[in-house]
Amino acid sequence: MKLNAILVEDEANSREILSNYLAKYCSNVNLMGQAASIQEGLELIGKNDLDLVFLDVEMPFGNAFDLLDQVPERTFETVFVTAYNQYAMDALNNHAAYYLMKPINIDELVKAVEYVSEIKEKENTLEHQVLKPKLNKIDGKITLPQQDGFQILNVSDILYCKADDNYTEIYLENKKILVSKTLKYFEDALSDFAFARIHKSYLVNVNEIIKYRKGKGGSVVVSNGKELLVSASKKKDLLAYF
Repeated sequence: MKLNAILVEDEANSREILSNYLAKYCSNVNLMGQAASIQEGLELIGKNDLDLVFLDVEMPFGNAFDLLDQVPERTFETVFVTAYNQYAMDALNNHAAYYLMKPINIDELVKAVEYVSEIKEKENTLEHQVLKPKLNKIDGKITLPQQDGFQILNVSDILYCKADDNYTEIYLENKKILVSKTLKYFEDALSDFAFARIHKSYLVNVNEIIKYRKGKGGSVVVSNGKELLVSASKKKDLLAYF
């Protein structure tokens, strides 16, 4: 599919290199404009229906995160382009789909565009369908260790799990249980069931998802009405369940 994109980069030479690479190696990217500052980038974002924004991190009078803070409701994916690897964690926390280091590696650029294309194609395909998870509910039980023994839960009763340092909060329809196990422990323990790791903090029962929202990294709403963030890096795996 065609991806409507813009490029926000303050260095003219870097804009020229990336735009040339996109034209030569990523024919499905429709570059709708280029911006040399945060303000110009915001204007382009406001005027266009975008799928993808290539965003330099350091710019005059602010940075990429300042720009994104001014677009809280966004449906486009973001690919960060920078010469500084210390921003990787901030990029992850701002739901970047990909993180490209300068000088740009063409293979990595192609991978970034392909990743965003797969996400957008899947979102568009599912948007007008009645969604049914590929995995049906599976009967099973799980034990939760406690000081005086263990509690037994039906796996299907778990809506989602949330990380709390070395503990995990298990959310059921009407209550929460705190367990002295990491979220990774439950990710492994529930790997045979329809549970998806959608974020560093969340493991969700896919059968309990009632709504998927685009924007930032994206989010899902589960059956109790709670909205959970989806990391951009986890979005493709989540959408594959449907």
